[in-house]
Amino acid sequence: MIEYVGVPKNEVAKWVGISSAATSISQAAMAVAWGTASDHFGRKPIILLGLTCTMVISLLFGFSQTLLMLVVTRALLGLMNGNVGIIRTMVAEMVPEKELQPRAFSVMPLVWTIGTIFGPAFGGALARPAEKHPEIFGDFEFFKRNPFILPNLASAFLFIIGITTGVLFLHETLATKKDHRDYGLVLGSMLTSSCTSREKRARYMVQDNETTPLLGENAAQQKKDPVKQPSWKEVFSPQSRLVLMGYALMSLHTMAFDSLLPVFLHTPVQRLHDNPDVRLPYKFIGGFGVDSQAIGMYYTMIGIIGMFLQFIVFPSAAKRFGVLKCLKAMVLVFPVIYFVTPFTALVPESLRHVTVFFLMLSKLSASIFGFPCITILLTNSASSLMVLGTLNGVATSASAVGRAAGPAICGAAFSFGVKKGYIIFPWWILAVFGTLSAIPIYWTLDTEGVQGHKTNEDHDEPQETEYGAADQRRSPETRTGH
Repeated sequence: MIEYVGVPKNEVAKWVGISSAATSISQAAMAVAWGTASDHFGRKPIILLGLTCTMVISLLFGFSQTLLMLVVTRALLGLMNGNVGIIRTMVAEMVPEKELQPRAFSVMPLVWTIGTIFGPAFGGALARPAEKHPEIFGDFEFFKRNPFILPNLASAFLFIIGITTGVLFLHETLATKKDHRDYGLVLGSMLTSSCTSREKRARYMVQDNETTPLLGENAAQQKKDPVKQPSWKEVFSPQSRLVLMGYALMSLHTMAFDSLLPVFLHTPVQRLHDNPDVRLPYKFIGGFGVDSQAIGMYYTMIGIIGMFLQFIVFPSAAKRFGVLKCLKAMVLVFPVIYFVTPFTALVPESLRHVTVFFLMLSKLSASIFGFPCITILLTNSASSLMVLGTLNGVATSASAVGRAAGPAICGAAFSFGVKKGYIIFPWWILAVFGTLSAIPIYWTLDTEGVQGHKTNEDHDEPQETEYGAADQRRSPETRTGH
């Protein structure tokens, strides 16, 4: 799409980095504000608002015809959606038990992995439909004028499904908003009542009758005793600072890799023999010469394997070896991957597809282990649940800064390296960043969980009813909102 708006091929990597940086910088600027809004209005409405805004802006992105419009819409995507930190906070509020955290915190990256399966494949297949599928779209002037709108229309349809599901079935986790009547949940319950057994309906009626007085008392108590806003000193504990630093650096180099890899794969294969511009093993600028549709298929294949790693292998490994040990191993894997990446273009043609597959799978596997581990460590480093929302907002901002700096720095380095004939240049810079990200991780300690997670909520949990909304040991059906 960057090429479509008139950017020269040797400048594509730089502008891909700039557009990605615009999203991340905007997200960094607004992440804490969105987290504060969720503390005030509730998690659910802010998440639904973020999804709606993203859907609308994605459509505007598909209609973009100029480089300025591309960058502006990408910046708006970051400004109008702070769901990443809010969802992490919701997971922490729903699953306070440390032994369940690896499984719980693997769900969000799992959804991301599913997106990597279908997103690139759909994007590559649906882009330029009038050219790729003239028998279907060749007569539509709309798709000729807007060659990239069809993938965004498909994503808008998925957004509508997600927003509808959220309205009907997503439960609020913010303690001060749990007692508010949610008409979306009421409607969802009515729509699914025919699929709910009589025993469950009777149990939920008992639950509502039992918890309503308690919730009313809690709300009244909270009005009498307003919660004191945590100070920044409480938010930034020594362990939190280390994890945030590692998180920002990891986001920097992983996002830079993800933005550079498609450009590297798309770079034409360079003739190596009898070429005066090539001096192996360091001076060459060759890539793999594959098109966007083939790149999408690569992402689809590794994404399917990634789902298995995310939901089966990672929780078992984290439980057996510990979250911190898994993270320490992964932060050493990243620099090795980045160091060898440019040399994969030198393999024989018969091994190219296998090489690309294992390169992408190695990076995905490291990310699958790394990000849930660092999210769990960040959650457990919080001094109390009162600071968790703010801490996750800060983490989102720190991550966004890293994700902005990485593609911008390495995109420019890629363009510079191609001009000078050294495609290894940006990848070795990534290896340096990967090594730096390991330093704070090796200073981090594995804490026992969110400290004082009951201190600020003791007045909410004196009664132990079978279906009490505040009881952390409630039934699985109640906890999952079924």
